[in-house]
Amino acid sequence: MSIKITYFVHGTTVDNENHISSGWHDAELSELGRRQAAELKELVKDKHFDVVFCSDLKRAVDSAHLAFEGVAPISEDARLRECNYGTYNAKPSDIVEPMQEKNIVDRFPEGESYEDVKSRIKDFLDFLKANHDGKSIAIVAHKAPQLALDVLLKGQTWEQAFADDWRKRKAWRPGWEYVLESQP
Repeated sequence: MSIKITYFVHGTTVDNENHISSGWHDAELSELGRRQAAELKELVKDKHFDVVFCSDLKRAVDSAHLAFEGVAPISEDARLRECNYGTYNAKPSDIVEPMQEKNIVDRFPEGESYEDVKSRIKDFLDFLKANHDGKSIAIVAHKAPQLALDVLLKGQTWEQAFADDWRKRKAWRPGWEYVLESQP
């Protein structure tokens, strides 16, 4: 069998609007972000989800509740957090973003690498295989976990995942589909 995953990114944050890369900093949704999350509920009203998982960072939790409250059970999971930029959490995006592709293997100072994020996401996917086979899952999280899914489930290299990232093209959509095969 398989698990259908639909991936949603959290709404716009105050940090996003101020060109800050939050990382593990617990940024608040902006007014626009709250509106985006509420509008997402309408955009996905015809989709069925057995469970919604979200990062335990406030921006993802709030987005998940605004979009999916009453639709499916919502469960927070720290493995779905953004990359920990360490000393660069909540620093200007023009400094942090160029560093991201250089920290695929090497960790951010006092933080983690994108390979560390991939390990967290791999652990989460193993949990899904063990507990949610045949289910339809929604995830509300961040950039790094989504790129890790592109690497783990779509066979992309990190370089391809960064190059193809929808954020570079401003090509947001209401959910990205992934399939997790539960058989090896």
